[in-house]
Amino acid sequence: MLRIHHSLQTNSFPNATTLARDLEVSTKSIQRDLDFMRDRLALPIEYHPQKFGYHYTGEVTAFPTMHITEGELVALVIAEKALQQYRGTQFEKPLLSAIRKIEQSLPDTISLNLSDIEKTISFRTSAEPILDLKTFDALAKATAQHKQLELCYRKPGSKQTEFRLVDPYHLANINGEWYLFAFDHDRKDIRTFVPARVQSVRQTGKAFQPSQKFSLEKRLRDSFGVHSAEGEFDVVLRFNAHAADYVREKKWHESQQLRALKNGGVEMCLKLSSLQEIKRWVLSWGGDVSVIKPAELAKQVRAAAEQILAAR
Repeated sequence: MLRIHHSLQTNSFPNATTLARDLEVSTKSIQRDLDFMRDRLALPIEYHPQKFGYHYTGEVTAFPTMHITEGELVALVIAEKALQQYRGTQFEKPLLSAIRKIEQSLPDTISLNLSDIEKTISFRTSAEPILDLKTFDALAKATAQHKQLELCYRKPGSKQTEFRLVDPYHLANINGEWYLFAFDHDRKDIRTFVPARVQSVRQTGKAFQPSQKFSLEKRLRDSFGVHSAEGEFDVVLRFNAHAADYVREKKWHESQQLRALKNGGVEMCLKLSSLQEIKRWVLSWGGDVSVIKPAELAKQVRAAAEQILAAR
């Protein structure tokens, strides 16, 4: 909006089309911003039919400052801290640009000491994904521009690579890990790829239209992470009193239901389409959890625990 404001101040009578071209956004976005500036910020904007563009009908000495609460300002600083995981990717520049625009709209004087907040808040990850930024950037651009790709990809546990012809539909960061959801032409279905396992990327020169049937929300609705399947599992887990508070403090899944137990523990009920990821999660709790159902999950957890003991 600041750039729209500057264009209007030049009396060049820009219209939605020229502004959209200059700012590299859609005309609908420009129109929404113009409406907001006129209706919410009370700026004297009108369309000049003879000049085929917008202009200020009165003097505007400065763009209105943004009214922001102390809590919102703290959230802004935290958001900038959280951007550390996007350093070096194509997301860094536009995200930082957006934050800088907000900061520039703030009053010159604020009562909150931002330097104190920056010193007392930080973000740490226990297992930061290792990404080749050039590869990740190529995947992100092709996904945004609907460009078909040929990936040289290595499956988990395999030493051999294979070429996969894909239409990249969506890049998602799930629990701190990046995943590419793409239509695999050889398998005629949506497949999930880990960018860290992509050895090389080549654009085929072809464009594609994503299927209207694809919905990441629907695909992952009953998964415990990224693995989805056609199964239907009612999972019941019981945590002891030592782990109960940790379990209650997070929303682990959309379907979760918790029930307090008399011994201080907690029972968790989930509805999942796959047991692959919940098995690893259960194992991470060690002896603080028991699998009540399904029997298949209990069997898988027991077998994995026995393998761990046998490997000693």
